[in-house]
Amino acid sequence: MAKGSTTEVSEYELQRQANIAKNQALLKELQLSAASAGLAPKKKAASKPTPGESRPQKKKPAVKKESAEPVVRRTSSRLRGLVADSEVAKRKAEEEHEALRQVEKAKRQRVSGDLNLSDIIVAGRQWDNSGNFLRDLVRGKPYERTFTSEDVKETTDKDLKALRQRMSGLELYGEFTQSRIKLTPERIYCMGFHPMPDKPLVFAGDKMGNLGLFDGSQSAPEIKAEQNDDAEEDADEDEPEPAVTTFKPHTRTISSMQVHPTDSNLLFTASYDSSIRKLDLAKGAAVQIWAPSSEDEDEPVSSISIPHQDPHLIYFSSLEGRFGRHDTRAPSDNTGGTELWQLSDKKIGGFSLHPLQPHLVATASLDRMMKLWDLRKITGSKNWRHPLLVGEHESRLSVSHAAFSSSGHVATSSYDDTIKIHDFTAAADWKVGTSLSDDEMEPMAIVPHNNQTGRWVTILRPQWQERPQDGHQRFCIGNMSRFVDIYSSSGAQLAQLGGDDITAVPAVTQFHPTNDWVAGGTASGKLCLWM
Repeated sequence: MAKGSTTEVSEYELQRQANIAKNQALLKELQLSAASAGLAPKKKAASKPTPGESRPQKKKPAVKKESAEPVVRRTSSRLRGLVADSEVAKRKAEEEHEALRQVEKAKRQRVSGDLNLSDIIVAGRQWDNSGNFLRDLVRGKPYERTFTSEDVKETTDKDLKALRQRMSGLELYGEFTQSRIKLTPERIYCMGFHPMPDKPLVFAGDKMGNLGLFDGSQSAPEIKAEQNDDAEEDADEDEPEPAVTTFKPHTRTISSMQVHPTDSNLLFTASYDSSIRKLDLAKGAAVQIWAPSSEDEDEPVSSISIPHQDPHLIYFSSLEGRFGRHDTRAPSDNTGGTELWQLSDKKIGGFSLHPLQPHLVATASLDRMMKLWDLRKITGSKNWRHPLLVGEHESRLSVSHAAFSSSGHVATSSYDDTIKIHDFTAAADWKVGTSLSDDEMEPMAIVPHNNQTGRWVTILRPQWQERPQDGHQRFCIGNMSRFVDIYSSSGAQLAQLGGDDITAVPAVTQFHPTNDWVAGGTASGKLCLWM
């Protein structure tokens, strides 16, 4: 445009500028009205430090640690030049969704092969400083007890009274408060004792595949409190921490464990990650014993058992309703050493071998059945072969666990709020092909017991003492009122163990094989130990 010429402004531009001026004037008027009415936000005055007080220093921003796990980052389609609702954008969304799904799957995928315990240790790195444990071979209102010392005093039977007095005399381990003995990071699902009689060594497996070890013979070191006249010391800070070691041999819930019957240095663990491992704590290795032949195949293991008569065999059940037998002398990826039978359409929550007659198996399943099987005879059609069914008993609701005692009693826990005790003490005389009637499968005793654990508490399961030294058969089971109940094979209650420091339900319980020691595990990974 030539110099000196005038620029013509359109009517639209004139109207736009007029609207802008009008809006700005209205905004100023509103701000003045709000200020005069005291509605405008007040500016925060900078606080001045008092004499002798130093100005607080600004905190340095925390350095963000890079995650070791793979992260799939989303990118903008607009920046990448992709048109919305186009086929390219749809393919991009599908690819991102599939990548996220693969990342989540990888987190839950079991780790194949052998593991070194030094590589999977989570906590307690002092476990191997001077040889590991095996080489030494918030206050809450207490719940009301349903079994007290008065019940013991009123017992007329001398033998039963003596047994009740002894079991009720067990005391809570007091070297550390219960809130300090955190055995696993997550909820405890299973527990075990090492069979050594002179040291209470406790194992626990949790929801995320962690394995905790605790030596109950350790004592709290003495703390010399420093005298300070100017300030009071916090008692909690002075309280010592117990030595606890934690490993992570599995990627999902550790559902069951057992110390090898002939080599006490070996601990077998089973997991929902579809694997069974053998942990040699003396050598510091975790060897995979069994897993499905394909990594894409899912067979969550719910329970395991190794018979004393043939320690090369390991039996296991799965959440898919199958029951298996694996020969540990065969390679872990060799399906030739494994037999699998479909025993239920729904999950098998737990099973037990008869300690003296290991060909007899009691299973408990979600279909409300407790079934008894004979492994000496495999029957059925080609498509569905299974051990011989000896008998079955149906409960009103699902059966959580079935446990054999060494004398031949089976204790079951069910969501119908009962503990049922079946008498199969004549099992030694059963021939191959024996079939029990419905009347013979009826329980000899039914004990009312609250088994409504809900979503956040591990299912309550009865656990027998493996080899009681006095010959009296007894089992323990968690109590929803923060106790552990102990019953005899006749259904008589022997004790109710508790303590003021227990603030959660010790849902997972375990007897020491020979000593009168009882362990309980909570949903927060804490240990309760009575000795």
